[in-house]
Amino acid sequence: MKHEVPGYEWARNELLKRVVPMPSEHRPLALCAGRVLACDLVAKDNVPPFDRSPYDGYALRAMDTAGAEQSPVTLRILEEVPAGHVCHFQVGPGTAVKVLTGSPIPEGADAVVPFEDTDFTPETVTLSKEVRSGSNIVRAGEDIKKGAVLARRGTRIDAGLLGTLAAQNQDRPLVYKVPRIGILSTGTELCEPGEALGAGKIYNSNRYTLTAALLGLGCEPVYLGTAGDDADRIAELFEEGLSCCDAVVSTGGVSVGDYDLTPQAMEKAGARILFRGVALKPGMACCYAERDGKLLMGLSGNPASSMTTFHAVSAPALRQLCGYRALPQEITVTLAEAFKKRSPMTRLLRGRLDLTQGKARMHLCGDQGNVVLSSLIGSDVMAVVPAGSGPLEAGTELKGFLI
Repeated sequence: MKHEVPGYEWARNELLKRVVPMPSEHRPLALCAGRVLACDLVAKDNVPPFDRSPYDGYALRAMDTAGAEQSPVTLRILEEVPAGHVCHFQVGPGTAVKVLTGSPIPEGADAVVPFEDTDFTPETVTLSKEVRSGSNIVRAGEDIKKGAVLARRGTRIDAGLLGTLAAQNQDRPLVYKVPRIGILSTGTELCEPGEALGAGKIYNSNRYTLTAALLGLGCEPVYLGTAGDDADRIAELFEEGLSCCDAVVSTGGVSVGDYDLTPQAMEKAGARILFRGVALKPGMACCYAERDGKLLMGLSGNPASSMTTFHAVSAPALRQLCGYRALPQEITVTLAEAFKKRSPMTRLLRGRLDLTQGKARMHLCGDQGNVVLSSLIGSDVMAVVPAGSGPLEAGTELKGFLI
């Protein structure tokens, strides 16, 4: 009896129910770029920690500049204070302190006047305009206030967050461990780049496509090798992957032909099949299994099909394994070009996001066939064509997600 093939969203959610994030660890800050934060980051201190000057200029009392438009005011300079130093005097009536960018505001001063707005000598500074109290002072906590939540658990550490961690004296932040993901290729037709291509052979592009995709998610790819059309050998490599990795992704051998042995090999390795196939084009052929809380993700051998299923079904589970909080970001896109094929089942289109005309337009990246790997070049978004759709005109709006 023919079984019903699930939709890709059901399949994605079925995996998400089974995945828990990696354990956490404290790592040196310099090694944390690209890692995923494993706890909320709450500001322990104000940034900046003191009132400071945003310019090279003079710190003074605003009241001393009253009437300066009618009669210029000359103040006596008490001291020069570079950044990283503090003033030894209190600013009082008729006095000022020369301050450099980033230096603390001296006690008694309530305004800063930039150099270019003054006339000065080594001993005095003269002003011809009144100054308002509070002018040109960066207040303590203006960037970050103590107690503020700066980033939530599950946030990937980018340049801004790495710098913020440093500003909060977080020298060993708590991050999730990087999951090791095994990559397994199947098929007797595969050759590695650099080898001579014999008759009937093709180069193993899936290995490298998956490597790049996994690195992009923040995983550590581990290549397990290539198995021919041999269920025992495929099972051995699954066993090896399960022993040293946190999940395994394979390509090839998941359809219904005589040499599609990946599901059988998964079972030989002691895994339980979760589902076979998803109602998705391209990428319907697939097989997902689980053993001891680890996922085995069998994708199509067709390059575009494998990556479509990877992004739609596998990647969300791997993101959750990495510790991310959210699914891939959803977006509404407008087709920049027509798509002329019918879509009896749900179809994912690969494309490039274009924001130049003030709305999210999607350019289709070449032919959308199952084997067209080149259509992934530059692709950063996938659009979901609902099952039962006919040909689509340019300007059609579709739901999609970023990849």
